[in-house]
Amino acid sequence: MPEMSHLSRRDVIKGVIAAGSVSSAAYLFRTSVVRAQQSAAGSVERLVTLNVNGQQRRVDVMKQETLATTLRYKLGLTGTKLGCDRSECGACTVLIDDVPHYSCSVLTHTVRGKNIVTIEGLASADGKLHPVQQGVIDEQGFQCAFCMSGFIMATVGYLKVNPSPTREELAHGISGNLCRCQDYDKILTAMLRGAQLAKG
Repeated sequence: MPEMSHLSRRDVIKGVIAAGSVSSAAYLFRTSVVRAQQSAAGSVERLVTLNVNGQQRRVDVMKQETLATTLRYKLGLTGTKLGCDRSECGACTVLIDDVPHYSCSVLTHTVRGKNIVTIEGLASADGKLHPVQQGVIDEQGFQCAFCMSGFIMATVGYLKVNPSPTREELAHGISGNLCRCQDYDKILTAMLRGAQLAKG
């Protein structure tokens, strides 16, 4: 296209960025009339509000987006780890209404109106660690620690239904979580220490 030869590469890039900004603004600041329209059958609203760690977070999500992706890449909560990304390792475990779930297999739009807690939301407002977190520190219950946030979240959820587990009961209760380093003995000792601190 000879008539475009006077444009520099910088001009083209600036134009693309400007066009993208206008499109984004048009989506985010839609009029109330557009917001009031009914969604088509089978469609999913992209701009949703999630209750994460006690805060209302407004986020733009795709209909096929998993909660793990939203937490890590949209909300910056990187304590939720992505390991297998197929509901096998448990590294992405979070609590949804106090029940542990693999966030890599939960679609974000399905948890609107529910209480989501990640590893970042366990400590108190003054910075005091949750008893299970403290148990991990006390017992040094980790090796590489990639899996640890998932184990902690699974244990916190399990202790809500069984606050005084035996070692065997706890091992069964969090058996959906895997450790890459196979350091299960230290992990169980740390989780039991956390259970004792929670009671005491």
